[in-house]
Amino acid sequence: MKKQMVKSGWFFIVGILFLVFSLTMSHGQMAPGQIAPSFSLKDLKGQSYDLSAMKDRPMMILYFFDVDSRPSQEGLLSLHQLAKQHKDTEMTVWAITLSTKEKTLKFIETTGITFPVLLDTAKVSDLYRARQVLPTVCVLGPGLKTLDYFQGGGKTTETMLVRVAERELQRKQTRLAKAISDEVVKKNPQNIKARTVKGYAALKEQNLTEAEAVFKEVAQQGTQGEVLGKEGLAAVYAKKGESDKALQLAKEVEQKAPDRAYVHVVKGDALYAMDKKKEAEAEYQKGVQKKGVEPYQEAIRYNQMGRYYASTGQYGKARELYDQAIQIDPYYIEGTTNKGLTYEKEGKWDKALESYRQALALNKTDTFAAVLAKKAQEMIDLQRDIKRKERVDQLVKELAARFRAQKETAQKTEDSWTSQPMILTFVDFQEKGGLAERDGFSSVMMSQLADHLNASGRVKVVERILIDRLLEELNIGSSELAHPETALKLGRVLAARLIGTGSLVYLPQGTLLNLRLIDTETTAIPQVTTKQILPQASLEKELFQLNREILKTVVTKYPLRGYIVKVTGDQAVLNLGLNQGMVVGTKFEVIEGGEEIQYKGKTLRSSPKSAGQMEVVRVEPDFCYAKILEQGRPFRADDKVQEKAEEIAWR
Repeated sequence: MKKQMVKSGWFFIVGILFLVFSLTMSHGQMAPGQIAPSFSLKDLKGQSYDLSAMKDRPMMILYFFDVDSRPSQEGLLSLHQLAKQHKDTEMTVWAITLSTKEKTLKFIETTGITFPVLLDTAKVSDLYRARQVLPTVCVLGPGLKTLDYFQGGGKTTETMLVRVAERELQRKQTRLAKAISDEVVKKNPQNIKARTVKGYAALKEQNLTEAEAVFKEVAQQGTQGEVLGKEGLAAVYAKKGESDKALQLAKEVEQKAPDRAYVHVVKGDALYAMDKKKEAEAEYQKGVQKKGVEPYQEAIRYNQMGRYYASTGQYGKARELYDQAIQIDPYYIEGTTNKGLTYEKEGKWDKALESYRQALALNKTDTFAAVLAKKAQEMIDLQRDIKRKERVDQLVKELAARFRAQKETAQKTEDSWTSQPMILTFVDFQEKGGLAERDGFSSVMMSQLADHLNASGRVKVVERILIDRLLEELNIGSSELAHPETALKLGRVLAARLIGTGSLVYLPQGTLLNLRLIDTETTAIPQVTTKQILPQASLEKELFQLNREILKTVVTKYPLRGYIVKVTGDQAVLNLGLNQGMVVGTKFEVIEGGEEIQYKGKTLRSSPKSAGQMEVVRVEPDFCYAKILEQGRPFRADDKVQEKAEEIAWR
C-alpha cells in the first residue's frame, strides 16, 4: 500500500512538472540571441516567403496576429502607417496569421496594409509560441538572431514600439526612430521613454537645438523624466563644448540617480578632452560598472572604456570591452572596426581583416571598414608574397640608412625645366582633443586621399606600407613626426616633392582637420587647409573635396613643364608622359622668353609670353601627343611648354 502511495505521488509530481513544462513551452519566450526558427509561408497570392533568405537583413519584424482582434492588430497598423509615411526607410515586417483566407483578404482590403500578410499553414505560430497570446512580436537582427520578443497588446504594444524606435536609433535610422517616438507620444503623451529616444535621435543628427528642447521638456515630467532629461541635456551641452554645464548636470543626475551609467561616459569624454586622462579613466570605469542605462547607450560605455585602454596600448583589455559592446548592440559597427585596429597595431592582420569584414557585413557602404579592410588585405598579400616582401625589406633598409646618414635620393639632371614626377607622401597626423568614438580616422583619411590622388594620374603617393615599415625600422613615433624637420627628412629620403601632414582635433561637434602641404626642396607651405568634419557628414565626399583642393594646388603651384620634341602638321610631340603625371585633356601654352632690359649692369626680364596653345590627345609612358589649338608663330622642336592651370578639368 505504502509503495503504491509513493508510486502515485511520484506520478503526481511528474505530472505537475510536465504541466509546468507544457505551460512554459506554450507561453515561454524566444530568448535574445536565439536563432529564429526557419519557415516558408505564402501570402494570399501564393507568393512564397522564406525566412532563411532574409539572413542578411539588418532588422525585420515578425508580427503574429488575429484578424478578428483589433487589439492584436494595433501595433501592426501603427507600423504600417509609419512605413507609408517614410517609404525610403528599410522597414521589413511580415504579418503572420492563423485566420482564414477569406477573413484575411477582408482585413487587407479594409486596412490597405502593404506588408506581406502570410497564412500560417505550417504551425509556424507554434514554433514562435504565438498561439495563446496575441499579438506576438519577434524582432530579428543580423543573422536572424532574436533581439526582442513581445506578447500581448495594450501597454505591451506601446513598449514594443518604443523598443523598435530604440533599435532604429542603434541602426542610425534617426528619422524613423523619431517618427515611431512621435507615434507613441501621440497616443500617450506621458511616455517618457519615447520622448527620450526622440531627443537622442536629434542629438545623433547634430540637431542640438531640437535635442535640447526635447530633453528640457522631458526633465519636467516627474522624477524619472528629470533624470532622463538632465542626462540628455548633459550630453547636449557636452556636444556644444559647454563642459562646465555638462559636468554640473551630470553631477545632479548622480545625486538623484546614483546608478545611472551614461553620465559617467559624458564626464569621461569631457575630462579626456581636458587632458585629465586618469580622471577620465575613473569615470569610464564607473560607466561600465553601473546598471542604469538605456539600450542605445550601453554599447557606447563599453566602447569608450575600450578606446581608453587601446590609447594606452592595452589591446587585450580593449578587445574584451569591444566584444561586450558588439554583443549588446549588433549594429555597433564602431566597436567592430575598433577591435580590428587593436589587432592591426599588434601586427595580426588576418584577425584585423576578419573584424573589418564583419563590419562590412553590417554596412557595405561604411568607408572606415572598407578602407581598413583594403589595407589589411594588402599587408596580408605582402606577407604571403615572399619575393615582394624581400624587395620591400631591402628598400626599407636602404631608405633607413639614407635617413640616418641624412642623405637624400634627389636625382640630378641637366634638364632643369622638364618636370619630374610629382611624388607626395603623407606622414601620420597628430591626434588631439577628446577620445573619438571611432578609432582610425587618420589612417582612413590618408589611405583614401592616396587612392584619389593616385587615380588622378597627376600625383603619385608613396605606398603607405613602405612608410609604415620605414617608421617601424627607424623607430619613429607620432610625437617625433610632429617635428617639421623630421617630416622633411623623411620626405626627402622618399624622394617626395610634397609632404602632407597636420593634425586632427577631436571636438564634441566633430573633427577639426588641419592639413599642410610642405615643399621638401624649399620648405615652403603651398597649401594650408582647415575644415571641420561633422559626425553626420559623408567622409567619402569630404575626402573627395580635399583631394580636389590638393590637385588644384599641385597644378597651379607646380605646373607641368617640358619641351616640344617635334611637330607634324597640327600635332606636336612633348617630352612628358604618364610617368610625369600627364593625362589626356591637359592644355599647354608654348612659352617664349620675355623681353630683356639691361639696367645699371643688371638684366631685367619681363614675364614669359604665350606663343600659342595645345591640348594633349594621347599619352604614352614617356611622351605624349598634343593637338595644336592656336599658334602665333610656327612651333618648333625645343620650344618650352607649360601647363595651363586655369583650363584644368577637375576630375
